[in-house]
Amino acid sequence: MTAAFPDTPEVLDRREGPYGEVVLRRHGPLLQIIANGCFLMDTSDGRSERLLVDAALGALDDRPAPEVLIGGLGVGFSLAHAAANPRWGRITVVEREPAVVDWHRTGPLAQVTAAALADPRTRIVETDLVAYAHETSATFDALCLDIDNGPGWTVTEENGALYAPAGLADCARVLRPGGVLAVWSAQPSPEFEGSLGNAGFQQVRTEEIPVARGVPDVVHLAVRPG
Repeated sequence: MTAAFPDTPEVLDRREGPYGEVVLRRHGPLLQIIANGCFLMDTSDGRSERLLVDAALGALDDRPAPEVLIGGLGVGFSLAHAAANPRWGRITVVEREPAVVDWHRTGPLAQVTAAALADPRTRIVETDLVAYAHETSATFDALCLDIDNGPGWTVTEENGALYAPAGLADCARVLRPGGVLAVWSAQPSPEFEGSLGNAGFQQVRTEEIPVARGVPDVVHLAVRPG
């Protein structure tokens, strides 16, 4: 018989970050990240994070060593999966919470990302993704966003700017011609598909990720025109 998880998760670390409180918990075998009391993600599965990265790569042409920008380190599944694929070139991850970076570098989440962080292709940038996309001069072949529960369900109010016309224009700006934008969401959003089209993206589509119950998770995909 499989042992049941304890009723109360164990708090491993709690910090006041630049955007509020962030907490790392252990619940049985799972590690969980909580931000301002809102459950963000845990280490239970990772299918959606892997699909996010694979869908972006699959939508690219056969250019050699494409470079990817991953928005949000989270529990590290997206980074680990990208680093496990030798086809990717440079892998840049933007994470605004110093605590999350610490949990991966020297804490419990190193079990997920130790090999990826040691990969010479990997670079971690500690900053806000909205600001980074607006200010950076760097460009990428793919942009994978997993910083919210979806375009209509953001972790902080400020993140909403990323899915507005100006934010999508910044996403297009950091992509090279033919580059792919992939956005994870906890639910489908026809409105966001329309926003992507209005922002000038082409080949807009949505891939579903089956879940045990309820509506499927999805990855929104769009291509910057060549």
